[in-house]
Amino acid sequence: MDEDVTGEELDRATLHQIRSLEATNAEGVAKHLVMVGRYLYDAPEFALEHARYAVSRAGRVAAAREAAAVAAYECGEYHEALKEFRTYRRMTGDDVHLPLMVDCERALGKPDKALELATSEAVENLDANAKVELAIVVAGIRRDQGDLEGSLKALEIPQLDRNRGFSYSPRLFRAYGEALRGVGREREAQGWERQAVVAEAALGLGQFSEPEIFDLAGDEPEAEPEEGVALADPEGETNPEEEPDPEGETGPEGKAESVSEPETDVDAEPETAEPEATEGPDGDR
Repeated sequence: MDEDVTGEELDRATLHQIRSLEATNAEGVAKHLVMVGRYLYDAPEFALEHARYAVSRAGRVAAAREAAAVAAYECGEYHEALKEFRTYRRMTGDDVHLPLMVDCERALGKPDKALELATSEAVENLDANAKVELAIVVAGIRRDQGDLEGSLKALEIPQLDRNRGFSYSPRLFRAYGEALRGVGREREAQGWERQAVVAEAALGLGQFSEPEIFDLAGDEPEAEPEEGVALADPEGETNPEEEPDPEGETGPEGKAESVSEPETDVDAEPETAEPEATEGPDGDR
């Protein structure tokens, strides 16, 4: 356990869940959850150790289950991740991790089960970020099946609007560009990939991002405008639904909708804490 960890670094909602535990146990679980978040991407196996410990001490705390699910997913432990995601979903009724559940089914060699889950009624409960992530996962499944046109179509969702930028836009634009390249539409692919860079510049993401300053008080992040950020189109191209491409193929149908969401990276995992470990990956205690 890192010496500077107190457990109070967790967001308020998670701390509220943990306070249902006995005081000493609550403090320990909180510290382990903090360690999960701290090492989730740099040392996911170590984070998973902490997450498993938290679950062993707080199995009825949804935040502990969520931490274990995300850590297991990052480690490629898809069976364990899916089990924990299902438990978290059962406990909370929250479908936020549906895209990761679909990806777990895919990774476990069950593409049909993955697609069934991806087209369930629960999809309607997802916010724009999650819908984009789900579309990218489904596109990958279709590509794995050799259905390149199906992969392209999976990404033609209302959020695919080259004229408006949201935190999910760069990732979606690049995925769409890759899918276009897969069906031989190279010029269009390059255009969407360039637009991904335009979106990052407008949103201050990727290479244009500034160092993050974390607020440990757990305040809500400032939401981006509902209409998104207007994006310049370097080539003056229209959206695929507005003008047929040179080969007569069309892109997404209908106007892209903008949905309000926090200015966070699309890939960012839920804020959860972590289980107990003895030493950090570098020997820190």
